Amino acid sequence: MTLTELKYIVTLAEEKHFGKAAEKCRVSQPTLSVAVKKLEDELGVSLFERSKSQLTVTDTGRRIVDQAYKVLDQVGIIKDIALAGKDQMRAPLRIGAIYTIGPYLFPHLMPELHRAAPEMPLYIEENYTAVLREKLRQSSLDAIIVALPFNEPEVVTLPLYDEPFVVLLPKNHPLSKHQSLAGEHLLQDNLLLLGPGHCFRDQVLGACPELEGALSQAGATSDRPMLITEGSSLETIRHMVASGLGITVVPYSAALGRKDMAELLDVRPFQSPQPYRTVALAWRVTFPRPKAIDTVALAAGQCRVVATAASR
Repeated sequence: MTLTELKYIVTLAEEKHFGKAAEKCRVSQPTLSVAVKKLEDELGVSLFERSKSQLTVTDTGRRIVDQAYKVLDQVGIIKDIALAGKDQMRAPLRIGAIYTIGPYLFPHLMPELHRAAPEMPLYIEENYTAVLREKLRQSSLDAIIVALPFNEPEVVTLPLYDEPFVVLLPKNHPLSKHQSLAGEHLLQDNLLLLGPGHCFRDQVLGACPELEGALSQAGATSDRPMLITEGSSLETIRHMVASGLGITVVPYSAALGRKDMAELLDVRPFQSPQPYRTVALAWRVTFPRPKAIDTVALAAGQCRVVATAASR
């Protein structure tokens, strides 16, 4: 049984005439007749009743023809998928980003990608680095946006941009009188950080060694600032800062935030050398759509002005 033979019986069932069916299939009538008879012999049933005046489909033949329609339709879908695969900018692209990047980069990145590849469906996800790593390994995601360092076998990383850290303060906080702040300034008020599991928390502690000692003594006495590490998201922490519950460190893109909160917050850069993180794109070495990856990297480059404006 071949797809060609299925096409012949479907066409013959539609035309109910060997000559017309052969013409529609662009073969000779004897070729089509032989192929149909061969299929009937293989299946051991008659698909058509033949007479000098007419040709009809048998009951069994109708059921087989109906199934042949479905098979040929699925073959068409396979061809469409293959065609889309040839055009690397038409197949869906699944992109993940860590929680401290996604909310601030995706609103800028997605429009850029849509302009660059309007026929490429985009699916996005935000998660922890460890979860994104596993999904990338399992091909559940095509590419992920993370902070370096990121090491994974058979995965390529491409740095996109460097993003400075800044201090977020309640409006008119005593520290707002400074044009820039040092790590030790963070010990003058309750410091709000993301909880364990967020890589940005580790990056902040690594960039400000003064905080390590504070972490071990957090809550030791009631008359000193505390290091609070129960924030579930940067947005939650932003609202806590706006409410006067403490101060925090955020990536510059997160400091931009919502305009309606600007009157409640002050932003101050760190003294030189400014701590920063490197945001990178990661994808599997075997991912077969390099043009799609290049498009993501280029679009992210168009967005980098948002994240790097603080360093200018």
